[in-house]
Amino acid sequence: MADDDKTGPVNLSAKGYVNGAVSFYGVGFDPNEKNPACQWPTSIATYDAMLRQDAQVTSVLRALVLPILRTSWKLDPAGADDDVVDVVADDLGLQIKGREDRQPRRTRDRFDFQEHLRLALTKLRYGHAVFEQVYEVRDGVVRLRKLMWLPPRTISEFKVARDGGLTSITQSESKQPIPVSQLVMHVNDREGGNWIGQSLLRPAYKFWRLKDMALQTEAETLERQGMGVPNYVAAPIPAGITDPDDMLAWQKQEIERGAAYAQAFRAGAEAGGAIPNGATMELMGVKGQLPDADKALRRYDEQIAGAVLANFLKLGGSDSTGSYALGTTFADFFTMSLQAVAKELAATINAHVVEDLVDLNWGIDAVAPRVVFDEIGTTHPVTGEAIRALVESGVILADDELERDIRTKYGLPQPHPSSSREFKGSPGVGAATDPAPADPAPADAVVTP
Repeated sequence: MADDDKTGPVNLSAKGYVNGAVSFYGVGFDPNEKNPACQWPTSIATYDAMLRQDAQVTSVLRALVLPILRTSWKLDPAGADDDVVDVVADDLGLQIKGREDRQPRRTRDRFDFQEHLRLALTKLRYGHAVFEQVYEVRDGVVRLRKLMWLPPRTISEFKVARDGGLTSITQSESKQPIPVSQLVMHVNDREGGNWIGQSLLRPAYKFWRLKDMALQTEAETLERQGMGVPNYVAAPIPAGITDPDDMLAWQKQEIERGAAYAQAFRAGAEAGGAIPNGATMELMGVKGQLPDADKALRRYDEQIAGAVLANFLKLGGSDSTGSYALGTTFADFFTMSLQAVAKELAATINAHVVEDLVDLNWGIDAVAPRVVFDEIGTTHPVTGEAIRALVESGVILADDELERDIRTKYGLPQPHPSSSREFKGSPGVGAATDPAPADPAPADAVVTP
């Protein structure tokens, strides 16, 4: 059919499919994943081990998570009614964009947005973060009580429809499916019906594994070669033993005794020993150069950082290659990746938390507010010079609140009412630069030279 021939019937139901299986269950459901250690659910324990055992893995994940947690998150009214905005902002514990900040309600038994962000970002580690919506009714309004995190290790089944949409999940002990209408799913790099997603640590797994083996080898090398390998040479056969069988038995006994002595040898302040006359004991070192594990370990660390675009973490040290300017380029690109992660979080929260809450109370046609965040990396330090420039340019006005905040920030005492002086302003601010014109003289006035 030609591209401009659209006279056929409208396709109202999909005939193709995304997910051929009824559900994802057990190990090896992803045909593209060949490594058993990275196949779900074994992958959960693997990525936990990577995070807990390797400082570089922890460092790069913190570099991803902490800037997103630090940035300011607010609720944009986006044209929604005030009562809708107030309920959503109150339930999420967010300030409202464009309005004066208000005192948040007490946090006991309330939804914690910052905690939700922290747990939602575990999708970067496991590939997914699953939450169950829990509501309560107060004063005739459905309110969000909590988004309960369902730990990945407790999930036993993801049930997916043929079109790739998630139907439900099941936990190991409850055996009761939780429908998707009650879930909030944060998934990293989801493709088709793979709601388990892909961990950000998956590309780094090989280098973490090689690094772990290299560290073990390096530790064994230091332990064995730090003092040398004990080598025992047995004493000559005594002259009184002439029978060949007795000579063989004596040699065997002497070698076994010497091997036990060498294996038990330890270095220490009170270390020592005694050997028979004619026997020798020496500590053998390695002949030649030991393999340099340090270079390999640094390379593995660089590859782990590169897996999450955090290459700049390895620049600037004594072992680094590249310039600081290159590091700035890497850091800028990394910041853009953080923006993308934060946008995904905001999109999921808006679609499955904010809009669900609005739909339950005001219907699907009501305008919903939006969760937004400040651009990551745009915070500038508040210095005295910056404040002076802003005040002199008229961007901000000096007032009592600003003065109190500056005094607190710089550890200055608060003004005393009896000795405080009125702010007279600087040229261009708070005072006129030219003197006020004098009143014109009367027409009949006599002007004295």
